[in-house]
Amino acid sequence: MNELASLVAPLTVLVLAIFVGFEVISKVPTTLHTPLMSATNAIHGIVLAGAIVISAQLFTGDHTPLLTTLAAAAVTLGAINVFGGFAVTERMLQMFKRRGDGK
Repeated sequence: MNELASLVAPLTVLVLAIFVGFEVISKVPTTLHTPLMSATNAIHGIVLAGAIVISAQLFTGDHTPLLTTLAAAAVTLGAINVFGGFAVTERMLQMFKRRGDGK
């Protein structure tokens, strides 16, 4: 019973974060999507740097292989998210350039 009680608070925060995130994102107008996406990618880059530091500590310490594998997967998926987000943002910005701009 104690283990279940210790999971209730984190699960409550997770469910509320999902709900609030969905509500906030669904209210964003399309003209603001590109600048907000760029800012989100920059923030996620900072999170990715922290994940890399934590993963490095896991590789040097005495930890379970599962924890190390999950940390490496988190860094990999975070990197894909950052680079993919910047690629999508660049592609969206290309849509707003005039055809005769030379670039």
